[in-house]
Amino acid sequence: MESFVTKASASAQPLKNADELIDSVETFIFDCDGVIWKGDKLIDGVPETLDMLRSKGKRLVFVTNNSTKSRKQYGKKFETLGLTVTEEEIFASSFAAAAYLKSIDFPKDKKVYVVGEDGILKELELAGFQYLGGPEDGGKKIELKPGFLMEHDKDVGAVVVGFDRYFNYYKVQYGTLCIRENPGCLFIATNRDAVTHLTDAQEWAGGGSMVGAFVGSTQREPLVVGKPSTFMMDYLANK
Repeated sequence: MESFVTKASASAQPLKNADELIDSVETFIFDCDGVIWKGDKLIDGVPETLDMLRSKGKRLVFVTNNSTKSRKQYGKKFETLGLTVTEEEIFASSFAAAAYLKSIDFPKDKKVYVVGEDGILKELELAGFQYLGGPEDGGKKIELKPGFLMEHDKDVGAVVVGFDRYFNYYKVQYGTLCIRENPGCLFIATNRDAVTHLTDAQEWAGGGSMVGAFVGSTQREPLVVGKPSTFMMDYLANK
């Protein structure tokens, strides 16, 4: 095993004996975007690799920082690409946000304000948490006029920020008010990725760009629940 162990500060060593590595590992964790697929295109060699590992009795886990889909929705994407993957084998950052709140016994009478898409909402709903925001706030605008004061829900106890194609100033202001003014309000990020692979044609601005807006407005650092957070790895290890 020594040949496979490197210090975090050192660069990865070239793989010399694939069989030796495969035999020594029980569980393989795969990233999805840029590893299994790019956009909606499967990467060459993936089905054969996964079939080979399953034939050897290996456990597979698929992780993604893209929070736009729930685990169930990602299961359908795998199916569309011709891959058989169960919901339990998928760890999306949308699920990570709900799992984290559950792990800290987030009060059920508190609400979660979501800056993100449908995946986060579905996972929060499955976990039994109240939420507001999400895609429906994407069309909201602030009409600035003298003396205008934006109201916000005082029962919001956490703001979850993920990748959001409907990101706007309304969401930034609403989430900022919750984080700044609601005592003990959590600031949770699904990830801080600079780029994401929405299509196979180019890289796109990632969830870190949305999170960065809140870091700037609140002057607070978020708790990150997706890759490469310790929460995600601890959760997977426990499972």
